[in-house]
Amino acid sequence: MEKIWLSTPHMGGTEKKYIEDAFEKNWIAPLGPNVNLFEDKIQSFLGKNKHVAALSSGTAALHLALILCGVERDDEVICQSMTFSASANPIVYLGANPVFVDSELETWNIDPNALEDAIKDGIKRNKKPKAIIAVHLYGMPYQHEAIQSLSTQYKIPIIEDSAEALGSKYAGQKCGTLGDLSILSFNGNKIITTSGGGAIVTSDLNQKQKAIFLATQARDDAPHYQHSHIGYNYRLSNVSAGIGCGQMEVLEDRVEKRRSINRFYKEIFKNTENIQLLKEPNDKFFSNFWLSTITFQDNNGFELREKLRVNLGEKYNIETRPLWKPMHLQPVFKDTRYFGSNVAEDLFNRGLCLPSGSALTDNELSRIKEAFEEELS
Repeated sequence: MEKIWLSTPHMGGTEKKYIEDAFEKNWIAPLGPNVNLFEDKIQSFLGKNKHVAALSSGTAALHLALILCGVERDDEVICQSMTFSASANPIVYLGANPVFVDSELETWNIDPNALEDAIKDGIKRNKKPKAIIAVHLYGMPYQHEAIQSLSTQYKIPIIEDSAEALGSKYAGQKCGTLGDLSILSFNGNKIITTSGGGAIVTSDLNQKQKAIFLATQARDDAPHYQHSHIGYNYRLSNVSAGIGCGQMEVLEDRVEKRRSINRFYKEIFKNTENIQLLKEPNDKFFSNFWLSTITFQDNNGFELREKLRVNLGEKYNIETRPLWKPMHLQPVFKDTRYFGSNVAEDLFNRGLCLPSGSALTDNELSRIKEAFEEELS
């Protein structure tokens, strides 16, 4: 049996047209018409007068977003603990210190109560956080109104990590437009891909221009190479942007396919009391369901999760994966401040990510269904 993966790239068919155009016109560089067009397509999709700078990765976008927020050495930045390490690593790139915050149970995203505790603690220590990194985990929007209220109250900017959430919405507003600065990822496993890539999103054109300046080695306006700031090689290539131009043409279809896969799992687990599928809490939440995820409800959820994960892999060649291991439990961050209880840890111990790629075929979905029916019978 061929392996069924969690989330594979899914080409729409027009990507080659843009790539071939780049080759024909010799735009094999980190600039060119595809880059401009890709940015325009993202801006048009997001709306709300947003400005987009296409970059080499979502991690690069987070790094530059922190710089634009004025984060410097020894500053503190609050970050959702239950996320991929790329949400936290750029904080350390700048010599700043991450402060991790627990999840809430409805969306698995940053808990507003623990977030406020972290903010108050920082202020008490004369270390008011410079930014809040809030993540839309697995495509599920975070509790935007509550988080935005705290941001406004304490005057701390939000960096919205929408790496997994392009196409998701909160109260009709698209993820990628909710933060003071927002980031996107186009890694190979994301809902659309440029093979590797990302973007920073802002309402301020000057911020976009500064991001591009920093992403192109911070070259001063001079006939020779002159640098007054430290810069980075973070711009997206014109070839990769061509893939993105084609992918943007099928984005809405990809969102609908992943949502249909989530409905497929909902049907599978509808009579399974021991397994709970992550769902939208109410009508304000619209998830792209980048990955569909489940948790086992028994006290021995870890053992049940691991038995299913191993059996699906060894017996059926189906890839599944535990939820993100919280950052405050990672060895590299073992001495980092953490606020909350054990929600994120408990979810990690009992949770599983399921194959959710939009390229899944009917035959593959049938294999998945048969595998679950056999394992859960």
